This record gives sequence, structure tokens and C-alpha cells, in this order.
Amino acid sequence: MNWKLVPALVCGITAALAQTPVPKATLVPATADSRPLGAAAQSLQPLDLAKAGYVEEEFILSGKANVYDWLGSGSVARTVSGPYADRILVRRPSNPARFSGTVVVELMNSARRFDWAMMWSYLHDHLMENGDAWVGVTLPGSVAGLQKFNPSRYASLSFANPALDAPCPGAKGGPPAAEEGLRWDVLSQVAAALKSGAPNEPMTGFKVQFVYMTTQTGDLETYINAVHSQAVLANNKPAYDGYLVKNPTAPARIGGCTAAVPRTDPRAIIKDINVPVVAVVAQGEVVGSLPFLRPDADSPQGRFRLYEIAGAAHIDKFAYDTGFPSIPDEIAAVGSAQGSPEWPFNAMCDPPIPLSEHPLLKYSYNAALANLDQWARKGTVPPKAVRMQVTDGPTPALILDEYGYAKGGVRSPWVDVPAATYTTSSPGPGTCAELGHVIPFAPDRLKALYPTPQDYAKKMTLDVDTLVKARWFTESDGKKMKADLIAAFGK
Repeated sequence: MNWKLVPALVCGITAALAQTPVPKATLVPATADSRPLGAAAQSLQPLDLAKAGYVEEEFILSGKANVYDWLGSGSVARTVSGPYADRILVRRPSNPARFSGTVVVELMNSARRFDWAMMWSYLHDHLMENGDAWVGVTLPGSVAGLQKFNPSRYASLSFANPALDAPCPGAKGGPPAAEEGLRWDVLSQVAAALKSGAPNEPMTGFKVQFVYMTTQTGDLETYINAVHSQAVLANNKPAYDGYLVKNPTAPARIGGCTAAVPRTDPRAIIKDINVPVVAVVAQGEVVGSLPFLRPDADSPQGRFRLYEIAGAAHIDKFAYDTGFPSIPDEIAAVGSAQGSPEWPFNAMCDPPIPLSEHPLLKYSYNAALANLDQWARKGTVPPKAVRMQVTDGPTPALILDEYGYAKGGVRSPWVDVPAATYTTSSPGPGTCAELGHVIPFAPDRLKALYPTPQDYAKKMTLDVDTLVKARWFTESDGKKMKADLIAAFGK
């Protein structure tokens, strides 16, 4: 690559949008001796997809991808391109007649150097009830783990840097061997493959109508702000029809040789685009997310909702159960595993606590995805939530009510009809600051609030019905809440 020509090439590349190509898809069958890392049947909590009428397939996608760089205006330009090969996991109904037309694409978390399908772990019940498909995409940080887990199965995976001889001001030690910036076009091409209907593509034989992207990481913010407008399909429609953001955060670097976007930069805020975006922030994440929050919007040029979930901590057991590989598979991929299936961390909190199994965050993601889907499909405007109240000053803090919950935000029966305080942080090292624990109310306080258990159950039931009607929870999850009440208190 002659980098003296880059400015001229950039001008030509940005003059017109290029159609997102459909990559080559190669099915990699599971056999007795070779299976996907992260397969549902080998997760911390094994999941029988066939019992739910679902199948799991793994594909290697290959093609050519561009690397992007920021321009001074906040827009982006393509600077260099090269070949790639990446893997995706596909979970879909076995019968096309059961398919809803919706596919959720998850950028699998690579924080532990293997693929962590966190959002699948939260959303899978909702997806399979509705007949939706899910596609997990491997990011560059997990490729080495895959290749260690099964060198032959994943030998072809590559994000090789196409510009090893170029200057690299954003990285120490020169250009990296793997170029993480290739992943943006890979993500666009995943959507193109899913929607193509071409023979041998991952969803061939299924009518894909809407594709949404989700993840927890800053990759989503970067893709929305830098790449979404570049990713146009053959029908001139965007590759992705909407985005579900878990906890808006600082954007990821756009390329291996570029610096991170500063937290105070306008590019750190999700901008208006031509498809809806729904962001979900747990109460325990709100203060840390303040630099990245923005107003709701309802125009065709920008549809945005922010849902701050009162009483929810950053993470809980649902994030790990069906989205984490089994302990033996983790060790095979990266040489070690943290903790145990019940406590997947190296250090305990002080005092020790169980990893929360409260469904509030899980149910909140289900409702957010349902609202996103209806907004994209039918133009059904989702509800707006009052933002949580925060103190002024250099060290903002949430303003709490008498029960220990933030004032404002999306409410729930556990907050509206409290019998305990669900904290959003716990004493101890590392992750403990992001984990909640339960402080039950004293018996006399419960008696003052609810003279009998039946009074409590009645108020909970009425609140469930109100919140489901307002679309803060799905009808299915509302039924599950009431079923739990019946099991505890009777009809």
C-alpha cells in the first residue's frame, strides 16, 4: 500500500456508498470429534435446543473488509482493505414456518479471550418463544482462544493486518499482526449474508425481515456512529434495522492504529441514525454511563430510547448460565477458568454473596427488544421513561427513595411493591462493586406495609398488570411473574 496515495483514495471512497457484499459462508458441521466452542449443549448451564424446536449451526464467513479511520468532521473514510475469515454461531427454528422473520446478531464478548454470548444468556427464552433467530459473531479478541480450543476446526480464521508496512501512530510497537478494524465490515457482511437468501448462506430458506445488533461492549457505539450509514444493502436499505444497547459506554477504537475516542468527544454519544436504537442501563450502571447518555428522540432521522432499570445491578447469574462455555472448554481455549459455575470470578465478595438470580434485568431486556422490534416493524412508538434523579456537582450520585431505590427510571413490581432492597453493589474486590445483594425488610416493616401476605401478593399482581399494559414487561414475562406469586402465596 502506498500511503502517500491514501488522501486521494479516501476522497474517492467516500464520494459514494458501496453496496455491502455478501460473504462466502461455509458450514462447519459438528461431529463426534469436532464441535463449536460455545455450543449451547456445552455451556455452563447446558441447553437442549432441539427440545425447543431449534438447531445450532456454525459457519465460517470469508470475504474482504475495509479498515476505517475518523475524519475531522466526525465521519469516516475507508483507508485500506484485506481478506478476513470469521466464525458465526447460528441458532434458529428447525421449521421455517416457526421463524418470526427477526434475527438478533450479538457481538460476543471477548473480555475473557473466548466467546461469551452474554445477551443470548439473557434473551434466549424470549427469542425461542417468539421464533426468532440468534447469530453470535466472533470478534478478533477471541480468535486465538478458538484456535487453541480446536486448531484444525478454526485454522482458517484470520483478521490479518493488510497494512503491516504502514505507520501506526495509535499502537505501541508498530502495526499489530491482526487488524481489529476489519471487524466493522465483517459485521455489515453478516447482516448481508443473513438477508441475502442466496444458496448456502446461513439463513437460506428462511425469510429474514429484520436484523438487530446487540452487545454490551463499546463496539456497538462505534458501529452505530461510524459504520451504520456506510452499510447499505443491494435494496438500498441499511444492513441493520435497529440496535439494542446494553449500557452505553465509551466507543471502541475504530482501528488497531487509531487512538480511542475521548470520553468527552461528541463521537462518544450515540448519534441519530435512520433506524431505532434502544439502550438499557441498570441502576448500578447509571452514574458511570452519564457521560454517554443522550435525550430520547422520535423523528425519522433519529429514534432513540433510554431505559434506566431501577433496582438492577450491572450483572447477574443470567449473564453467564447459557452464554458461558463450560469450565473444561474455557480451560481448553485460554488455559484457565475463573471460579466455578456458581461464582465465575477468582475472588469472593466480603462477606460472600450468591450471584443474583433475580429476573429483573432479564425481563427488562426482553421488553426492550420487543419494543425495538415493534418500532422497526410497525412504527409503534415505545414508552418513554423518566430519567433517574442524580445529584449535582463533580461527583454525581443517584438520589434514592426510602427503600434504597433510585428515584425515576423504569419501575418494576419489586420496586413499586418492595419487600426488600436489591442493592447494586457489594463490598469486596474486583467485580463485587458491580454485583448486588438482597437486604430483606424486617418483619415489622413488612407488616406495616402489607398486613397479610395476600395483601402483598394482590398489590404485586396489580402492579404486574399495570406495567405489562404500559409495555415495560412482555405479556409472557408478566405471566411468569404472576405464576411465581401463585406458587408462593396461592390464588
